[in-house]
Parts: sequence; C-alpha cells; structure tokens
Amino acid sequence: MDKIDLPVPVSFEFFPPNTPVGSDKLKTVVQELAAAQPEFFSVTYGAGGSTREKTLATVSAIAAMGHEAAPHLSCVGSTREGISEILATYRAQGIRRLVALRGDLPSGTATAGDFRYASELVSFIRETQGKDWFIEVAAYPEYHPQQRYAKRDLQHFADKVKAGADSAITQFFFNPDAYFHFVDEVRALGVTAPIVPGIMPFHNFARIAQFAARDGIEIPRWVAMKMEGYMDDTASIRAFGLEVITKLCERLIAGGAPSIHFYTLNQSALALEICKRLARPV
Repeated sequence: MDKIDLPVPVSFEFFPPNTPVGSDKLKTVVQELAAAQPEFFSVTYGAGGSTREKTLATVSAIAAMGHEAAPHLSCVGSTREGISEILATYRAQGIRRLVALRGDLPSGTATAGDFRYASELVSFIRETQGKDWFIEVAAYPEYHPQQRYAKRDLQHFADKVKAGADSAITQFFFNPDAYFHFVDEVRALGVTAPIVPGIMPFHNFARIAQFAARDGIEIPRWVAMKMEGYMDDTASIRAFGLEVITKLCERLIAGGAPSIHFYTLNQSALALEICKRLARPV
C-alpha cells in the first residue's frame, strides 16, 4: 500500500483481541494502517489489569512487525512490585513507551492498591526507572466524568504532567472548541507538554453515542439528529461520519494540534480513509 503523507503525525489505538482469529485480523489492520506511517500503536489494558497477558501479547506482536507499540498501564488495584514486574517484562521486549492511566477497579474489587492517581504512577516510574520511558497520560477536554469541578480536574492533569509525563492523549470528543479551551487552560497552569487530540471515527453511531453518554462527551445535536435520521442507511451514515470527523481533524490541525490519535476499535477502514483525506496534496 502506498504511503500516506500527512500534515501531522498520527497514532492508533487497539484493544487486545480475545481470539486467535481476532489476533490474525489485527495484524492485517496494523499492516493497513502502517500506510499512514504512525508514530506508534497503543494497546489498552482491562480494569485492574484483567487483560495484562493479552496486552503484552498484542504489544509484542506489533513490535515484531517493526512498529513502535505503547501498552496502557493502569495503576488502580496494582502494587509497586506488580508495576515493577510489568515494566521489566516490557523492557525485555524492547518496549519504551507507555500510556499511564489511573484505570478502573474490576467490579466487586474493594482494594485500590498502592496508587490512587495516575500522577502517583508516573512519579513511581520516574523515581525507579528514570527517563527510560516515554510516558503518555490521559486528558479530558470535557473533564473527567467522575469529577464535579473543572478547576480540580485541570489541576489533576497538571499534576500528572509535572510528575514526569512526556505527552498527553485526550479522551475522544467532537467539539474542537473544548480541546482548544482545555489546552489554553492547562497552558495557563504551566503545562508545556504536547496534548494530542484523541479522535473516534463513527464506526457505529449507536455504540459511539453510548460511549459518549457514559463519559460525559457531547455529540453536537445537529450531528446526532442527522445520524439518527439516516435510520438504516449505512452508506449515508458512513459518508456523513467521515465528513464530520475529517473536518474536525482539519480544524484541529489548523489550530495547532501536534498530532492525531485515532481510536480504531480494531478496524482500519475509517481511520485510513480519514488519513487519506487529510493527506497533503501531491
């Protein structure tokens, strides 16, 4: 596949497949998305580390294909010893990039482990491992769904970066003004690290709407109304979704976003098409 020459770097996120068929399919998806020359592929980590071995296997497979891979690492429910062991495993695989998160406890679990916040995890990695890792953290342009106060959420984010994070990736959003406002707010707090917008293509509108409602993410009413109006017209839904997300990315790039991170849901078609539309004219 021909290389896609993009105006800013991109990266892509996956979740660990549950089956051998899913693993084989994901390798094909990686090969297809490689045309966009991504900086890295990230791989999620289940609540309380429930997908730890699958995350490692997926990261290892991506690295074996010659690409940089970044495992998610969540700290809630984890011990210092456990985190050190995981880092040693990744180090042995040649992995040097992480997405450090607080994460969620598995349902029915009472213990929070040795870490309460992602900032504590970042501090622990820096104190014990130095600058050996490139650490990404999460950012929430429309604020964390569990946080009541915007000011407190902004301070929590600043604390994560000051603890030693190199860069941040945002939760997905559809309102570019929310991203630009968030960047302005944290810059005023002294944060200089790159803040990369996380972008969710409309793989399935009903499913994305559920994610958005759960996490307090605004889908513009005009977008939702048009999507719902298309009913079962999948071709129109796909075309409109591509148009909306491409324009969102163009606005972000024009406004100075350092790169774009795509939430792929382990699919390549929409992210790849958006990259092609964003590509510099030859």
